[in-house]
Amino acid sequence: MAKLLEKTLKDAIKENNHVIGTKQVMSSIKSSKLVIISQSIPSPTIQQIEDNTKKENIPLLHFEGTSIMLGKLCGLQFRVSTISLKSLSNTNIQAILKESETK
Repeated sequence: MAKLLEKTLKDAIKENNHVIGTKQVMSSIKSSKLVIISQSIPSPTIQQIEDNTKKENIPLLHFEGTSIMLGKLCGLQFRVSTISLKSLSNTNIQAILKESETK
């Protein structure tokens, strides 16, 4: 996928500015700047995350791949179904969303 997304994810993990896992993301959604979900999540859970992000006015990115691919993109050795980034500039958020739309 996008180079900017990959760099942003790796930086967030290195700086510990992230939350990984569906349950953890759901409980900390208010402190998120961007939520990224993989295609491996069941539909009811996706709907729940979408509703919460809309309510809190947080951008949501549907990653075009599985949780295994998202984990690799993050540079981790395990699956990542959902990740939220806690500190990210609005410019970076817009660039990531725009880059994912063009694909």
